[in-house]
Amino acid sequence: MRLRFFLCLVMASAPALAADLGGTLRLFANGKPLRESEAAEAVIYFRPKSPVVAQPLAEPAVMTTRRKQFVPRVLAIPAGSAVRFPNEDPILHNAFSTSPANAFDTGQYGRGDGHTQVFATPGLVRVYCNVHHSMFGFVLVLDTPYYTRADAAGRFRLEGLPEGEGELVVFHDRGAPLRQQVSVGTGSRIDLKLDLNKRRVPAHTNKFGKPYARTPNAHY
Repeated sequence: MRLRFFLCLVMASAPALAADLGGTLRLFANGKPLRESEAAEAVIYFRPKSPVVAQPLAEPAVMTTRRKQFVPRVLAIPAGSAVRFPNEDPILHNAFSTSPANAFDTGQYGRGDGHTQVFATPGLVRVYCNVHHSMFGFVLVLDTPYYTRADAAGRFRLEGLPEGEGELVVFHDRGAPLRQQVSVGTGSRIDLKLDLNKRRVPAHTNKFGKPYARTPNAHY
């Protein structure tokens, strides 16, 4: 009886085999295919049926302000990770978000290393600049360690996944998230299509909930 119990315990605690899932992502707008390079802005992530704890990054991720843009525009991180917002421009910026549970405000800052912010709660963080209306970015805070980006040809691969069922999600800031139930095994492959129907610059107000001024300060 003791031997039988020991064998059962070992079998129950054995880790699931590692698998991988690859494929291609094609983007469309109004039914028309977009350039393959658009897919490079998409994040693809996998949530296994049995949740796996996502460990925070050992070092802060970086979302840079460069030429009045947030670079990268979409940044995926595991929950609990920090993000640094350096400024490479010779002008002032003010990164902020009013997203619930992950709101922050760097205040105005010039060229340099900038502010570092920890994002503890999974969800989408919409990032704007209080000085420049046209600047926007997204921090995708994930509750799974399995995520990747498509390349400029729309190809992607997720490696080291647990075998079995789960949810595959594709995020692109110009479309509703694509969610699909999948069963993962070694060499699994899937082709995905996502329709983009949102405006390129999201409608938003400044950090005070007010419209942006039409003629910003010339020093900014």
